[in-house]
Amino acid sequence: MSKPVVAIVGRPNVGKSTLFNVLAGESISIVKDTPGVTRDRIYADCTWLDRNFTLIDTGGIEPDSKDIILSQMREQAEIAIQTADVIVFIVDVRQGMVDADTKVADILRKSRKPVVLAVNKVDSMQKFGNDVYEFYNLGMGDPLPVSAASRLGVGDLLDEVVKHFQPDAGTEEEDERPRIALVGKPNVGKSSIINKLLGENRVIVSDIAGTTRDAVDTEIVHNGTEYVFIDTAGLRRKNKIKEELERYSIIRTVTAVERADVVVVVIDATEGITEQDAKIAGIAHERGKGIIVAVNKWDAIVKNDKTIYEYTKKLKDILSFIPYAEFLFISAETGQRLGKLFELIDVVRENQTLRVSTGVLNEIMTEAVAMQQPPSDKGKRLKLYYITQVAVKPPTFVVFVNDKELMHFSYTRYLENQIRNAFGFRGTSLKFIIRERKEKEQ
Repeated sequence: MSKPVVAIVGRPNVGKSTLFNVLAGESISIVKDTPGVTRDRIYADCTWLDRNFTLIDTGGIEPDSKDIILSQMREQAEIAIQTADVIVFIVDVRQGMVDADTKVADILRKSRKPVVLAVNKVDSMQKFGNDVYEFYNLGMGDPLPVSAASRLGVGDLLDEVVKHFQPDAGTEEEDERPRIALVGKPNVGKSSIINKLLGENRVIVSDIAGTTRDAVDTEIVHNGTEYVFIDTAGLRRKNKIKEELERYSIIRTVTAVERADVVVVVIDATEGITEQDAKIAGIAHERGKGIIVAVNKWDAIVKNDKTIYEYTKKLKDILSFIPYAEFLFISAETGQRLGKLFELIDVVRENQTLRVSTGVLNEIMTEAVAMQQPPSDKGKRLKLYYITQVAVKPPTFVVFVNDKELMHFSYTRYLENQIRNAFGFRGTSLKFIIRERKEKEQ
């Protein structure tokens, strides 16, 4: 079920981010209050010819640079290349083919991934058409002329990209085993949790953040059910390049979250919740996954009878955009409450696939409207006609109203709360689609 990942790669200043923004569409600049949804996103969900994929933008690759930030960007771009299914390699027609392009091409050849070569800044074929041919020397196949700034040739480029997608991209869907992604900052104990659940030291663990270099799938059987745990790789952290590394850890988080049914956001109890933790939870929320917040290293906290309540309140305040999340206080070292993790995963999965009959939903909606009158504007009042559930994972509801503009976010949230009061839906987000229906259609 996992969507293909397409990485945009090239040396600095060839127009990667411009192309990324064009392919991602205007929605890339939308800013919401949800952590993880920012102006400077380096990943985006895209669709071309009914094919969905995740697009990632990489820092420019300077193959020989000794500068610590540039060399780290190179290392992280290589991680993005490993993560990708298809690579768009961008070069600049105006600068011509330079030595750095050849070196980037060598890195890409070693990856053995499909590469689509895009020659950017070709605003006029008459002026630059012949210069495009020079890039055949890279040995990366046919160079495609594009202009990201003028949006020329972008359709041809995407046609070529989707040709490389596997026709059976949905094969994972046949795998009915629960898939759980453990996500969180480096060194919060994700691998230690898996080792403790396994009862063996299968994933390398050390106190150096970023010991786990690649995402690892681990199968664990509990009470006769087989679970697949996806452990996201940690990344080495140095202060100077902390921000750049955070961008790449988010790429890996996105790809792991895409493949999961339930996401366990692991937080270090001794450090407390951070902005990056909230961003990671925001990614899972955006994608409609089941969410469990696991506070690890709980054994290292000095406690009294109020500690757990105070800590939970603080978490809920910061993670107020996911009020449905389940919380669990654990210790990977001692195994404290780890057994309860499977119980919670089962509860969340059940809620993710829960279906409510249309009759019951409409009763709940009628009661909700009676208790709190819908909003009105300039003498026109919102009318709610009908509600029905149309999907699961996450549970998705369509509400028919007389005027979409009148269905404010706050009233949708109120309706959601009434449904949750009746059915719980612990651990899973709910999605609402508002459709307009004119009164005469009733």
